[in-house]
Amino acid sequence: MNNYSDRDFESIARGLSALSHENRLRIVHWLAEPKQHFPPQVDGDLIDDGVCVGFITDKIGLKQPTVTNHMKVLQDAGLVESKKIKNWVFYKLQRDRLRHVLENVHVLTGSGHST
Repeated sequence: MNNYSDRDFESIARGLSALSHENRLRIVHWLAEPKQHFPPQVDGDLIDDGVCVGFITDKIGLKQPTVTNHMKVLQDAGLVESKKIKNWVFYKLQRDRLRHVLENVHVLTGSGHST
């Protein structure tokens, strides 16, 4: 049996909240398999460095400030990390954090056991 602290619940809720918007969920899906969803980049490796915010903006069809806000929500939840290369920001999925959030929901709902 897991004893979750208030901080644990807040962390899990922040992750779920970040995933609860369809555009952010779509971006997480794309970042999970960047080579399948984005073309090769001139600067930065899709896997090692992440995906340029410009590519994400073009693919999703939103204005860059809107995409930047979505990325900030994902980053604040720990689901992505950012890296600046030249004048661009690149985003990379934090798979361990995503897995942690989802596994804890599984445990909280009685659907799984603690790992």
